[in-house]
Amino acid sequence: MIWKKPWKLTEGFLIGGGLILAGLILELCVGPVSWQLFAWPVNIVTLVVLLLAIVAMHLLRRRVYAFMFLSTYAAAVPALVYAVVLTVIMGLTRQQPNGTWLNDMLTFWPFVLIYTYIVVILGLVILKKRINSTLLLHLGLFIALITGTLGNADMQRLQMWTTNNADMANALSESDAFHQYERFALDANGVKKELPLAVELKRFIMEMHDDSITPKRYASEVVIYSKANGHAYAATIDVNKPVEVDGWKIYQKDYRLTEAGDACQISVLELVSDPWLPWVYAGIFMMLAGALLLLCGFRPK
Repeated sequence: MIWKKPWKLTEGFLIGGGLILAGLILELCVGPVSWQLFAWPVNIVTLVVLLLAIVAMHLLRRRVYAFMFLSTYAAAVPALVYAVVLTVIMGLTRQQPNGTWLNDMLTFWPFVLIYTYIVVILGLVILKKRINSTLLLHLGLFIALITGTLGNADMQRLQMWTTNNADMANALSESDAFHQYERFALDANGVKKELPLAVELKRFIMEMHDDSITPKRYASEVVIYSKANGHAYAATIDVNKPVEVDGWKIYQKDYRLTEAGDACQISVLELVSDPWLPWVYAGIFMMLAGALLLLCGFRPK
């Protein structure tokens, strides 16, 4: 008989299934999750509210049985099963911004609700645990999940097109899209963003294979001007060898060639800012430390 105390795995799967159903209804009624609504400082407010809610649930666990149930394996195991299934689906489907339900899982309400449910379960488990290696594992996972999710709203991935040809730069500036000392970049929706730094392309490097068709290497020699401190940084940006300035990682993404030849090459750079990433790394390192202590047989006195 279901919903008879103590609740077991059956109730856990029903709660998880109910969250997925609620997510599907939200997806149909309001559309996908808009993470931009959670950008700073809304994500901090959301984090504080969530933490306070978890503490309140912990304090009320003896009065409200559902809160006590959430800190048990019977709630955790079904939640993890649903999360694994959704994550596998995400891995098997092509993910792209503004895609269909399964093609943009990070904005898919069932996916978001299940992972939020896991965060709540983790928080309640952490509050009832003693200090030991498993606590470090759970706390690390909690930090990595919550900062990785809420930090998603503040992450920016932009494209910048630069050229070292003055005539082309001036011509492109007339369309308000480019100029020689580029300080604007475009997001995935084509919206232009002004950056706290500017990039001057000094030289575009192109090395070809013997067939003179496919490139062996392409890179950009640039000077990056920081608005924060007024410094100028000279650097060479290679594929898979980004340069970091003022919290922005700058990658060599692509290039464009024109009929005029080398003098009119355009370097396409990708700029990524993820201010919450250090906290995600901190959570991962805590998980690794907890696993190491567990392997070493650490027990608190």
